[in-house]
Amino acid sequence: MIDPIILQPGGDWRAQAEVFEEIFFVFLALGTLVGTIVVAYTLWNVYKYRDDGGEPKESFDAPTVGELPTGQGGPKAKKLFLSFGLSAIVVISLVVYAYGILLYVEEGPDTGDEGDIEILVEGYQFGWEYEYPNGHTTTGEMVVPADQRIDIEVTSRDVWHNFGSSELRIKSDAIPGETNSNWFSVSSEEVEAQGGEATYRVECFELCGQGHSAMKGQITVLPQDEWREWYEETGGDAAEGNSSSASVSAAVGGVPA
Repeated sequence: MIDPIILQPGGDWRAQAEVFEEIFFVFLALGTLVGTIVVAYTLWNVYKYRDDGGEPKESFDAPTVGELPTGQGGPKAKKLFLSFGLSAIVVISLVVYAYGILLYVEEGPDTGDEGDIEILVEGYQFGWEYEYPNGHTTTGEMVVPADQRIDIEVTSRDVWHNFGSSELRIKSDAIPGETNSNWFSVSSEEVEAQGGEATYRVECFELCGQGHSAMKGQITVLPQDEWREWYEETGGDAAEGNSSSASVSAAVGGVPA
């Protein structure tokens, strides 16, 4: 399960939101399974060793408070080491799985020849400004293409803010004089599911003043051809198709200094 996410062969990579949803599902499913087994086993022992008012059997080895297994092969020791071994396997497996996926989230996917789009996000009291590679800026709305890795550099011009979108599972501190990097992506299937144009709410997650609650924005995701048309109208030399990585890099290069 880890390899398809970490290695990301070719263009087969996923958005952060999908990765976090998978982590949530795996932990929820495994936690529910383990919890059900533990509770069922506990209830079974409660019933099996209940006090029915009679004399206990001679073979019954009642536990005492603070007692530890002798480690000499008795039934108590076997149960203890079996449960410890199974628990260790489950915990270690989850740690390795989660660590591998979080490395992918931290580093982001390798898009190969598709090129990345880098956008400077600047917070201010009380709104967001976005600067594209060609120098074009928008306020309140970030417009990006589907099926593309979007790299964002987040900063602030006044006080501390926090740029985030709960639906896209992204959050980055916006600190004056510093930049924090993050990335996100939206699939064309998701865009089509929302009627050909996907929108996601942007909020500030850092208390930054009286207008904090109104510091909202929007990320609009368009199909790639529509986004190219929009980008050309802003003065950008958008590449025609993804056949030439050099053209894409020229169109969507790094954030201006």
